[in-house]
Amino acid sequence: MGQKLKFWRWPLANQILSGLVFGILLGLAAGHWVDSAAGQARLDLWVTQLIQPLGRLFIRIIFMIVVPLIFSAIVLGVAEMGDVRKLGRVGLRSLWFTLLLSGTSVFVGITFVDVLKPGQHLGEETRHELLARYGADAEAHTVHLSSPDAPPLADTLLNLIPQNPLAEAVNAFAPNYTGGGLMSVMVFSLFFGVALALVPREKSAGLISVLQGTFEVCMRVIHFAMRLAPMGVTCLGFVMAETLGIEMVKSLGFYMGVVIAGLAFQQFVVYSLFLKFVGGYSPRLFFSRIKEVMLTAFSTSSSNATLPVSLRVGEENLKLPSRISRFVLTVGASANQNGTALYEGVTVLFLAQVFGVELTLAQQIVVTFMCIMTGLGTAGVPGGSLPLVVGVLVTLGIPGESIAIILGIDRLLDMCRSCLNVTGDLVCAVLVSRNEAPDEVPLAEAELAS
Repeated sequence: MGQKLKFWRWPLANQILSGLVFGILLGLAAGHWVDSAAGQARLDLWVTQLIQPLGRLFIRIIFMIVVPLIFSAIVLGVAEMGDVRKLGRVGLRSLWFTLLLSGTSVFVGITFVDVLKPGQHLGEETRHELLARYGADAEAHTVHLSSPDAPPLADTLLNLIPQNPLAEAVNAFAPNYTGGGLMSVMVFSLFFGVALALVPREKSAGLISVLQGTFEVCMRVIHFAMRLAPMGVTCLGFVMAETLGIEMVKSLGFYMGVVIAGLAFQQFVVYSLFLKFVGGYSPRLFFSRIKEVMLTAFSTSSSNATLPVSLRVGEENLKLPSRISRFVLTVGASANQNGTALYEGVTVLFLAQVFGVELTLAQQIVVTFMCIMTGLGTAGVPGGSLPLVVGVLVTLGIPGESIAIILGIDRLLDMCRSCLNVTGDLVCAVLVSRNEAPDEVPLAEAELAS
């Protein structure tokens, strides 16, 4: 008798993808079969009490370990450089490639919108229906950003240097927290790592050993959580498909198509050009080795949740120097949001077209810079970009409540742009590593030939 192919023996990436597809199909079927108010009420009860909590379970475990992982990864990454002057070179190169990749992302997105004009394909009836359904959520986002209690720019910048790092760590993912949050934790980790690098190694060896142990423990917890990923993404896919429904997806399909096309162009064309001609790394080999990272980001919609997988793949699969990849990838999880920047540019111009707001070339250039900056400050968590999109809209004179039009489909687009975000982090790590330590990065072409 032939050997049976068991699901749990598949590679984890295949399990995650299969679970997501199954969940979406089951969710669409459930939404189609339930045709009574009583049946819908029972389905909603199952979704809220069982399916959605199961879907969030593995994400919660991952987020539980993000703060200690970020602290240990950045401190070790900085301390292992030895010469603090190298930190300046790595930091500057990381900043340069981050701005360059984000700028190309926004340019690609805006070009696609200007050519395809997705805002002219949304029906009036559909727009009013979506505004009626999501208007309250949009108003909540708008009120939060336009509140007179919002801190000024100077305070926002000062908040990046925390007075109490523990408080910033506790509130890192709080939705209405006005402090520095996760970025403050990163700044503190950076200072701590620099100071640790300046301490003689014989005096800091014990602390470095503790941090290395902490990092390994965090990775082990993440490994446990990822075993739950197939079940989690099945449940999340079900909830997304059952909530949206096929008709709503169709009504905004053109907008979604433009966003996804722009993301795909940036992912497989622009990144490939950077890898080939700047990093000297084979794009085909690169994408084949980061498949697990892309699928994890797609299923979790979070750069922060995918960070542990990115760190492991960067060191083990791409063979990047750990002292560089840990620093670039950890900071990039919140600061290098190429997909988010592209998505924001497309969304702002799309909503401008829907409401008949004509933007000049100069205004579109302003949109480009604003999206690059908001991309740098977006939290690497699901839905983290929505408040920033509203801020850009209001600045340009577009109704802030118009964000309701895309709230219903934001989950799927969040999954897609998160995939581009983490890919951009790894591309940036390759480019920085190739420029900073060219002898330590294996030649991809040689590996392909072997």
